[in-house]
Amino acid sequence: MAIRYFADNLFSKSTIFVTGGGGTINLAIAKEIGSLGANVVLAGRTLDRIDKCRDELQAAGIKATSMYVDVQNITTIETALTKTESLYGPVNILVCGAAANFPAPAEQMTAEGFAKVISIDLIGSFNASRAAFNQLRQTKGNIVYVSATNAIMPFAFQAHVGAAKAGIDSLMRGLALEWGKYGIRCNSVLPGPIEKTEGLRRLLTEDDIKVLSDYVPIGRFGTVEDIAGVVAFLASPLAGLLTGVTLIADGGQSFSGSAMLADMMSNY
Repeated sequence: MAIRYFADNLFSKSTIFVTGGGGTINLAIAKEIGSLGANVVLAGRTLDRIDKCRDELQAAGIKATSMYVDVQNITTIETALTKTESLYGPVNILVCGAAANFPAPAEQMTAEGFAKVISIDLIGSFNASRAAFNQLRQTKGNIVYVSATNAIMPFAFQAHVGAAKAGIDSLMRGLALEWGKYGIRCNSVLPGPIEKTEGLRRLLTEDDIKVLSDYVPIGRFGTVEDIAGVVAFLASPLAGLLTGVTLIADGGQSFSGSAMLADMMSNY
């Protein structure tokens, strides 16, 4: 039996709305918060995927539903939120997790490819936040943005992603400043490399993962459960004083680059 770190009824009177609900990390977040009593709405463009994720949550005893949303189109979010309110009441927790990612050298990237990542990640996060504002003001709820350490340190072939994630964190701080008076908290979690995610599989081979994990101070990459726990904390009353925070969850990987570089240069 898994160890429980939070009270089983922590979110028993809450509803969580997750964009990018079919993503590996986002599903883990939904599962964690749903297992603590929340009603869960998985929102995404690929209905087959989010329907399967919904079924997985329901099989675990979580009250969950899935809805079509394209975060690039705010009307689809507004429609889904209206349905959510009719089912469960107004949203308490918004998780902005919809994201796009592909490796590409900047000199080979098209303007369209760059714009697509900005559109889904950054503009999509604004659209979801704006669409949910009235419900979050009513519940004095909170928003957690799933950013990435790309926002604070460069990764090769990821200039577009870094720009989008840095934009998300800046958006988060702006909304935290403006919306605090309504009782709405806004925070970001910045995962480093996370095991068994689609994004990591696109960027690194299994051999790469084994080598690079040695440079993480805690000796391993994160898991989706690690990130789900961080988000559950940020979304809970335990973090009631936290807003405008970028919480780095990477095992120290973001400040280990100098050690990696020194080791690599020892061969010369």
